[in-house]
Amino acid sequence: MEIKSRHHLRSDGVSDIEEQVAANLGVELDADTYELVELEDSEFDLVLVDGEPAVLYVDDRPFLTVRGANEYPPESHVVTVDAGAVSFVSDGADVMRPGIVEADADISEDDLVAIAEESHGKVLAVGRALVDGDDMVGDSGKVVESVHHVGDDLYEFTV
Repeated sequence: MEIKSRHHLRSDGVSDIEEQVAANLGVELDADTYELVELEDSEFDLVLVDGEPAVLYVDDRPFLTVRGANEYPPESHVVTVDAGAVSFVSDGADVMRPGIVEADADISEDDLVAIAEESHGKVLAVGRALVDGDDMVGDSGKVVESVHHVGDDLYEFTV
């Protein structure tokens, strides 16, 4: 991934990220530096939090990257999948109802969510909810569209 531009965020930009991540995920980012990295040929912009790609912008909304979510574990907007779904989700597959063991009730359709595995709670992917959290557990159907996952270009990004 090629960097188009990179610059430190002003305090109002930092406050916006910290407030939205705290409100949506229950996560307090505690960092000294925040840098916005605009990428060539990518729909995402990244925010380096103390030099690590911890936040991405999806549709102008900040959300934790997979690496960011494992560094700052989210307390809400989490979908938990069983062991049978881990390899599929890690490869970028969308999440199907039978693989979900739990989903936060505060998730609304179109929200960004962190997708975690049940045994260790590690985040494997970030996705977009296709249904409300209360409707995610069940027998059939796709309920989360994968946006970013372990091993993709964004996950492998280094500066």
